[in-house]
Amino acid sequence: MKGRAIWGALVPLDKPWRTGANAATTITFSDAVTVEGQKLAAGTYSIVTIPGKDEWTVIFNNDTKLWWETEYDAGKDALRVKAKPQAVGMVETLHIGFPSVGATKAVLAIEWEKVSVPVTIGVDVDGKLTKALGAVEASAWQSPLATARYYFEQAGNRPEGWKYLDKSIAANRNWANVSRKARFYAEEGKVAEAVKAGEEALVLAKADPAKPNVGAFEKTVGEWKAKVK
Repeated sequence: MKGRAIWGALVPLDKPWRTGANAATTITFSDAVTVEGQKLAAGTYSIVTIPGKDEWTVIFNNDTKLWWETEYDAGKDALRVKAKPQAVGMVETLHIGFPSVGATKAVLAIEWEKVSVPVTIGVDVDGKLTKALGAVEASAWQSPLATARYYFEQAGNRPEGWKYLDKSIAANRNWANVSRKARFYAEEGKVAEAVKAGEEALVLAKADPAKPNVGAFEKTVGEWKAKVK
């Protein structure tokens, strides 16, 4: 900043800004996303903004070679969304990044001086998983197991998790998926079912050529048994 005022001075309000020095900042999406709930196709876009006192317009423009605001053509906009500026601590230099990243969405924030402008970017992870699994052979068990873990541990969708776990076990009943079944039962308070699945998993582990280390899991099964006595 070097002692300069930014908003309404170095960067005028209510006028398009290339959101950077010289060349506009660009962003690339490898898949289709949503921005503040609105669809945006996969691709590379320049980020143009129209700063305002109470509201900003964040623009994703198809012209990735923008250098000056005078080159900006609204006719090449792919998407415009509204965003509310938020007060933050002093940010000396312009920063554009992702302060929050989750399994299905992330927050893109433009920060400078004492202002942060966040927009939420979402990805249809469930749709991508469903499409990918559609191409998986029926005999494959690893992908359904990974998907089950995603639904249980990140998406919070246990019915879908159970569906894919059952699919994995149906394809190949083994130590990895049956032990996971035991843990999921325990998470739901179904301790007797957890013990039954856990004991089966330990038997399967002994027959597994990879000889998995089951010491910690065996101890956990013992703790479950103590609860049902």
